[in-house]
Amino acid sequence: MTWFDDWSGVLRVLVTAALAYGALVAILRSSGKRSLAQLNQFDWVVTVALGSTLATVILSPDVPLLEGVAALGALVALQFLVTWSEVRSELVTKVVRGDPRLVLHEGRPLRDAMRRERLTERDLLQALRRHGLARLEEAGAVVLETNGNLTVLERATGGVLAPTVEVDGDDAV
Repeated sequence: MTWFDDWSGVLRVLVTAALAYGALVAILRSSGKRSLAQLNQFDWVVTVALGSTLATVILSPDVPLLEGVAALGALVALQFLVTWSEVRSELVTKVVRGDPRLVLHEGRPLRDAMRRERLTERDLLQALRRHGLARLEEAGAVVLETNGNLTVLERATGGVLAPTVEVDGDDAV
């Protein structure tokens, strides 16, 4: 294991890091706010790929800066193309994002949906507490969103779920 070879390697890393980082920021800013929005699974994969590519560009002397910036640009362009397609095609949206899933209705956990989504009652209770509710019975619905967040919908006056909940298939109410 070598701790230090020479100053030229350190200088190359510092300069490459600054230039590659600057290029990535410029690419992301030019691609629109959607690139920096709350992450769904697809966005998370692209973000990990961007980080891995950036690290490779910075640390590997075998990857020229321009090729690394081209790779970063290609990843962001592909993400832009997919999100552009999502807006125009329900099929693309379904493939990339999936559908939200109802996991609790009128205070009752939907066990099959929870099992498919690998959620526990503890997860539901945590979401309820964040929303200011203490018991499952106080919630009208809990929906697992496509980005992994749990949305809590309170019961309306009289104990009936007020908003319409559009969710994936067999557990929909």
